Order: sequence, then C-alpha cells, then structure tokens
Amino acid sequence: MDVSSTLWVATIVVLGALIAVDFFIGRKPHEVSLKEAGIWTVVWIALAVLFGVGLWVFAGGQPAGEFFAGFVTEKSLSVDNLFVFVLIMAKFAVPSKYQQRVLLIGVLLALVLRGVFIAAGATLVASFSWIFYLFGAFLVWTAWKLIKEARAGGSEEEWEENRLLKSLERRFGVADRYHGTKLWVMRDGKRIMTPMLVVILAIGTADLMFAVDSIPAIFGLTQNPYIVFTANAFALMGLRQLYFLIGGLLTKLVHLSYGLSAILGFIGVKLFLHALHESGVAVPEISIGVSLAVIAGVLTVTTVSSLIATKRQERAELTAPRS
Repeated sequence: MDVSSTLWVATIVVLGALIAVDFFIGRKPHEVSLKEAGIWTVVWIALAVLFGVGLWVFAGGQPAGEFFAGFVTEKSLSVDNLFVFVLIMAKFAVPSKYQQRVLLIGVLLALVLRGVFIAAGATLVASFSWIFYLFGAFLVWTAWKLIKEARAGGSEEEWEENRLLKSLERRFGVADRYHGTKLWVMRDGKRIMTPMLVVILAIGTADLMFAVDSIPAIFGLTQNPYIVFTANAFALMGLRQLYFLIGGLLTKLVHLSYGLSAILGFIGVKLFLHALHESGVAVPEISIGVSLAVIAGVLTVTTVSSLIATKRQERAELTAPRS
C-alpha cells in the first residue's frame, strides 16, 4: 500500500480536527460521567471502524485487516497504561474535575512521542531485515517477563517519577497547589510549573515504556508506517474515555497480564517466522486473518476468565468466617 504525502497530511489534519472537537466539547473542567465516557468511547471506536472500512474499500482487505489487527492489539496493550495512569493521578492528587484535561493533553503528548518511535522503527525495518529477529526476541522476552510477574503476584502499587520529571522540577520549581488548568504561574517574579503540567508530563512520558513493547508488536502485524501510526492514534485517542469508563473495573482484570503475554509471545513468533522468510528460509508465515483471530480470541478468554475469577474471589470473601 503506497501512501502519498497528501494522504499523510490529510489524515493528520482530520485527526487534529477530531481531537480539537473533543477538546472544545469538554474544555470546561468537570467530572466525567459514565454516560459521557461511554458515548465518547463508542464514538472513537466507531471512527476507527469507519477508517478501517475506508481502507478496505480504497486499498483492499489486506491493509484493512492489518489496521484492525493493529488497532485491537494497541487498544488491548493500552489498557495496561490505565493502571499506571491511576497511580499517577493518585500520587499527584489530581482533582476529579481536572482529570479529563490532564489525560487529553497527556495522551496527545504520548501520541507525538510515539510518532517519533514509529518513524524510527519504520526506518530500521526498511533498512535492516535482521531487526525482525531483534523485535521478535524482545517481544518473547517481554511476554515471559509478564508471565513471571503475574505468577509472582507482583503489581505496581507505587509510581516513581522519572529522571526527566525530577530534573524539570529542580530546574523550574513546582507550585504547591493546582491553579485551575494553568500550566505555569508566577511566584516571586519567577515562572514556575504547576502540578497540572507535571502530571501531564508524567502521563505522556510514562507511555514511552509501553511504546517500547507496543511499537515492535504492531510492526509484527504490518510494516506500513501509515497503518502503524493510524492504529496507534485511534487506540490512544480513545484511551481517555476508557479511563473513566472502566477505571473501576481494572482491578477485576486479574488475568490481563497473561493475555497480553500470550499476544506479545504470538507476535514475537510471527516476527521470527517473517524474518526467516525474508532471509530465504522456506517457513510458513502467519496470515493477518489468523493473527486477528488469535488476538481477539485471547482477549475474549482473558476478559471472561478474569471476571469469573473475580466473582469467585468476591463470593469466597463474603462466605469466609469472620474472626
């Protein structure tokens, strides 16, 4: 699929317009209701589906299938981001009415940073075929690491600021309270950061550690930078609403790590097979249809098994004798 510079510009302009509409509709700080979050979640998923259908009509089934597989993968991996977002919001004690603004700008920053990662990944993929071995090995290792953490019952209960944030706080200073949605305020004639700006930067940069996993994963499904970017864009832009919609359900997804590890491991194997095929070795390659079916199947089983396990745990706690 050849993508002209005109199509790239048009896509970015349309995405920018959609983001602007989202921003201006919710520009007044407020607590996001489940109804509002649900409506916007459906809107962003519907837009992603329409985009995929458009690819099907104008470019064919293969690019459309790659987009849907990439979108579902990125969406599922982005749910893991929400655990960290919850921790960040708690650490900075973000007032509920400001959380939607924090997430909107933070996710936009994350999308820009991912764009840089995608451009770098596309250059590597186009220049070095052996990079697929490296991506594959990294995904398999990440999958194994997720399984080990899940079996050990490990979970992040704290979030620590990264070096970039700490250095910025030392350099500019941070106000001791929120000043509405302002990012900078004046104190003693000096311009300092507000907690709002710090938490936005925390959300945006925290996504980088997830991009390290997700970008190689989607390159295992498609090597087209346009599809990689658009799948990431639609997955990330619906993340803010998903935060408010399923925030309370995150603790119920007890098997999420197992599901994500299975997906990453599967894509890692797919990358190995693709690398061998590119090297001239006669090995079967996994089709995009099979990939999409496996990813959707794993997510379905993971979600259902998580909810069943949580229900059982809740019943066991209710019936347990009290001391």
